[in-house]
Amino acid sequence: MTDKFETGQVIEGKVTGIQPYGAFVSLNDEIQGLVHISEVTHGYVKDINDHLTVGDEVKVKILNIDEEKNKVSLSIRATEEAPKKSPKAPKAQPAKQQDNSTTGFNTLKDKLEEWIEQSEDREGTFKN
Repeated sequence: MTDKFETGQVIEGKVTGIQPYGAFVSLNDEIQGLVHISEVTHGYVKDINDHLTVGDEVKVKILNIDEEKNKVSLSIRATEEAPKKSPKAPKAQPAKQQDNSTTGFNTLKDKLEEWIEQSEDREGTFKN
């Protein structure tokens, strides 16, 4: 079946059919393989029809040849250079934590006295 082809080989092929899960590519008059939707391009492919149409000439890499099942797995993505990753934005600095001696996880009972004092201090300021 595939005496002319071997795993890892990169060749030209022609898209002969498209399904939601991938595209069939003819390698020659007798052999065709499948480019799974995940192997069409780098990144997420929602609709394969946005990337390929029947009759397109494509460069494919042979990923696997299964002689018993008479199947050839192909990749277009493996023939393309991966897009460069954009530099990540710097992470936001964590908010500074306040001193837990005056705020934080104290109970209401513990804080009530402090709040009364603060309130009395403020009222005293306004009375003068």
